[in-house]
Amino acid sequence: MANLLIRPDGYLPERAATPEAVFLNRRRFLKASGLAVAAGWSGGALTGCNGHEEPAAQAPPPATAVKDATPAKNATAGAYPARRNPGFDPGAQVTDEKVATHYNNFYEFTLDKQGVARLAQRMVTTPWPVEVSGLVEKPLTLDAQEWLALAPLEERVYRFRCVEAWSMVVPWTGFPLARLIEKVQPKPEAKFIRFETFGMKDWAPGMRDASYPWPYFEGLRMDEAMHPLTLLTGGIYGKPLPNQHGAPLRIVVPWKYGYKSIKSIVKIQFVATQPKTFWETLLPREYPFESNVNPAVPHPRWSQATERVIDTGDRVKTQLYNGYGNQVAKLYS
Repeated sequence: MANLLIRPDGYLPERAATPEAVFLNRRRFLKASGLAVAAGWSGGALTGCNGHEEPAAQAPPPATAVKDATPAKNATAGAYPARRNPGFDPGAQVTDEKVATHYNNFYEFTLDKQGVARLAQRMVTTPWPVEVSGLVEKPLTLDAQEWLALAPLEERVYRFRCVEAWSMVVPWTGFPLARLIEKVQPKPEAKFIRFETFGMKDWAPGMRDASYPWPYFEGLRMDEAMHPLTLLTGGIYGKPLPNQHGAPLRIVVPWKYGYKSIKSIVKIQFVATQPKTFWETLLPREYPFESNVNPAVPHPRWSQATERVIDTGDRVKTQLYNGYGNQVAKLYS
C-alpha cells in the first residue's frame, strides 16, 4: 500500500506561490520609485549585490574603531549550548541549520541572500562595545559578551517570519531584553527604545550604496521591548551567532516581521518619542513602525496570507502575530 503524504493545514502547492522575483528585490522598487539617491545620505555604488562582482578584499579596520572597550572574552565561555526552555516550542519542525545560515537578509553586505555568509566573515566582533544611553538612570557601555552575561542564557525555538513572505523556525540563545532594561533603570519619560547597528563600510560593502540611510536603525515601544518574548540574543543552533545572523548581539521579536529584529547592535537609546526606523524612513506605507505579522493586511505589492518555508518550499498559512497572539495581542487592544 502506498504511503500517503499528509500536508499541514493551509498547505498550498508551490505552483500557487507568488513568484519570488515579484517581491524579493526591494532595491529595484526603490530605484523605480525615484528613491535611489536621497539628499544627505552618503556612500558609493554597491558592488556584489547579486553575486556577480565581489568587492575588492580589504583588511577590516581595528576593532577599536567602533569604540574603545575592554572585551569580556570569557564572560559567556561554556554557555553554549544553553538549556532549551520547553515553554517556547512553536510545534513546528526546526529549519535545517545549513539552510538557515546561508539564507540571510543583511543588506549591509549584499542583497544576495546566499552571498551574505561569505561576505560577513570579514566583520570583526571582538571587542564589540554596546552603548546604552538616553533616558536612563545608569547609562553604560559594555562589551557584547558582558551584556550577555547579565542573566542566564537559555535556548528558545521561535518562528521567524520575513516581510518577503518566507519563514523559518530556529533555536535562538539569549535572555529577555527586559533584564538589560532593568539594569539601566529607564526614567519615567522613556517610552521607546531606538537601536542602531554598526557603520563600518570597510567591513560591509553594501553600506557604500547611497540608496539607504546607513547605519541601520530600528525601534520598539517600551512595552514591546519589555515583553517576555523579546529576546536579547547571542546565539543560534546551540552556538554563538555567526556574523550573517547578527553577531555578536541582536534582538529577536518573533511576532513582528524580521527587519524589526535588528542585528549587530552597537547602540541602544531610550527616548521619549517614537523614533523613525530604517525601512519606515524609506517607504512608510510599506514598512510602518509597528510591523506586526498580519495575514489580513497585505503588503502593498504582495499578499501576506501565506509564507514559504525556506528549507521545504512548502506554502503554509501565515498566523496573526506569527502565532504569538495569545501572548502579545493585548499590547494592541
